[in-house]
Amino acid sequence: MKSPGYYAVIFTSHLAEHDGADYEEMAQKMVALAKEQKGFLDVKSVRGTDGLGITISYWESQADIKTWKANTDHLLAQKYGRSKWYKSFKTRVCKVEREYEMRHPSKIESEV
Repeated sequence: MKSPGYYAVIFTSHLAEHDGADYEEMAQKMVALAKEQKGFLDVKSVRGTDGLGITISYWESQADIKTWKANTDHLLAQKYGRSKWYKSFKTRVCKVEREYEMRHPSKIESEV
């Protein structure tokens, strides 16, 4: 990841009851597509058994985020999200001013 001064888009969602196959397929497609976009840095995503999900994508600039939001395929995913996949969601855009990290040397190898 680059030095602080980049942006994070925090997408928090609650899944509605539905057949998850089409959602998972679209989610994977969106990650692959995001990785091709100008200014994309990284993405991390988790979802609990209760349907609560958090996806954080990292971008070089706000302009890059706006371009991603307006991407035609991403707009279609947003439409499906509103109409059938999510009970609720919230998006937050934040500037990363500082970051801290700790890595325990003896535990890193066990994660691989």
